Amino acid sequence: QAHLVESGGGLVQPGGSLTLSCAAPGITFRLYDMAWYRQAPGQERELVASITRAGRIDVAAPAKGRFTISRDNEKSTIYLQMRDLKPEDTGVYICYANQYGSNPHWGQGTQVTISS
Repeated sequence: QAHLVESGGGLVQPGGSLTLSCAAPGITFRLYDMAWYRQAPGQERELVASITRAGRIDVAAPAKGRFTISRDNEKSTIYLQMRDLKPEDTGVYICYANQYGSNPHWGQGTQVTISS
């Protein structure tokens, strides 16, 4: 059973920065496409950024130029570097792992709150 563990969330003022981590020690990490989603109150879960096992990166339009996703296969971890944070970035950031032909895995999430 895969176990995705997110960390790094917190309360930050607008314009600040945070780096989230998602460790996935229970899967053959290098074979998985990974992503970060955000769940804001009253809103649908939305994709923030993804990185495939080959390293291809996609970032949602609102986050482009501010968020950077990366992966470290040796550490079975992905990261989301966030800068110039805005109140609308607030939400629970959830890690996602998917391998073609298998059921995807979700983490529990880490809360990010942008407020002055």
